[in-house]
Amino acid sequence: MSGNCTLVLGGIRSGKTALAEQVAGDSGEPVVYLATATAGDEEMARRVARHQQSRPPEWGLVEAPLRLAAVLDDQGRGPRPPLLLVDCMSLWVSNLLFAGDEVFSRERAAFLQALSGYPGQAVIVSNEVGLGTIGMEPLTRRFCDELGWLNQDLAACCDRVVMSVAGLPLTLKG
Repeated sequence: MSGNCTLVLGGIRSGKTALAEQVAGDSGEPVVYLATATAGDEEMARRVARHQQSRPPEWGLVEAPLRLAAVLDDQGRGPRPPLLLVDCMSLWVSNLLFAGDEVFSRERAAFLQALSGYPGQAVIVSNEVGLGTIGMEPLTRRFCDELGWLNQDLAACCDRVVMSVAGLPLTLKG
């Protein structure tokens, strides 16, 4: 990877997004927030609004529920590529699973390729699913498997991996 990549892992409400936002803000770089969430219901719309209000107003925003690679390619073309804060892999994997196997395979591979060539910094947020119980339904098990494998691939290509536990950072790599 030509730039600098940080993977921030954590459980639900572990403080992972706040930690990722702090890393991005401390970088001194212009930041573009890549949001993978879609506001499919009222409660999710409130979550999205709360996240938007907590971010600095000068940060850019790109909503990318499926095509992260295309956004990385587009953002990497400028003379000074911004730091990309991708939040989050968990929702993105879920979106891809519902889009079908062909889209899932294509977009996952394209994202990892685009990330490896991104000329700027990236901070990626993901849920750690390896500490929970095994899901009862096949779709839940597949989600956990796919997100776990993606987290492993991201951890291998990122320079730094940090886990947020109860709002505290635990450096795993870098």
